[in-house]
Amino acid sequence: MSTRLADLHVAIVGLGLMGASLGYDLRGHCRRVTGIVRRPEAVAEAISAGCVDDATTDAASAVSEADLVVLATPVLTILRQIAEYGPMLKPGAILLDMGSTKVEICRAMETLPEHVQVIGGHPMCGKEVAGLAAAEAGLYRDCTFVLSPLPRTSELTQAIALELVEFIGARSLALDPARHDRLAATISHLPYMAAIAQVMHVDKMASEFDPLVWDMAASGFRDSTRVAASDVHMLMDILITNRAEVLSAIEHLQGHLQSLYELLGDVEAEPEDLRDVLDTMAQRRREWERVRRLSED
Repeated sequence: MSTRLADLHVAIVGLGLMGASLGYDLRGHCRRVTGIVRRPEAVAEAISAGCVDDATTDAASAVSEADLVVLATPVLTILRQIAEYGPMLKPGAILLDMGSTKVEICRAMETLPEHVQVIGGHPMCGKEVAGLAAAEAGLYRDCTFVLSPLPRTSELTQAIALELVEFIGARSLALDPARHDRLAATISHLPYMAAIAQVMHVDKMASEFDPLVWDMAASGFRDSTRVAASDVHMLMDILITNRAEVLSAIEHLQGHLQSLYELLGDVEAEPEDLRDVLDTMAQRRREWERVRRLSED
């Protein structure tokens, strides 16, 4: 197989937001980009949208011909597709996933035949809306794209995956699967659960005490609960496959909320104690934003 991304036939399984956006970026820069879809009518939709060179519902034929197969479907679907499609890949072909959790996916990849090259992946980006219509070129620009090579992953495979990440404008970050899932639970999955809890609280307030609370909701509520509107099917897969780490993250958040509760509730405490915590965390947030912007320049 060629050592250059431009020479590869890439097959993308799933042309929703993530898969179709990847197709937009790769089409015209790889030898061929094939989309694999479930619905016959989606074949014409994908070709008309221009995110792939061709599309098919015949997954077995497409993955067996490709040099690089990308699984861009929900996590539990990826686990099924690894077992179903993985053995069909030709010798030396690469299987890369884009799932939001890595331990179970990489464990499943490890069971594939030796002739298949495998590497885990997770682009840290997305939208609250899903589907082909939401896809766009440049979605991955400036995002962090985690790569999780397995012990069996060759240097060539890692080089091609890195080339793909850099070509779509993302920043690569190498993490082992367990570390990825622990960090993703903290920085991605916990914010979703916290946003859901906020909406639950407001909904209860509206239904049991005062419905005007929804009329008062403004930018603060909108920004802090944005991810609560995310695709539930996708998030359920994530939560189920990263259950222990998400539960641990929720437990830690509960501890921090309890500390703030006690600081605010202790009428004999010095107001400066609470102010110090708020100031310190505000500075942490501003510093993160400053560093993030510098990395994008």
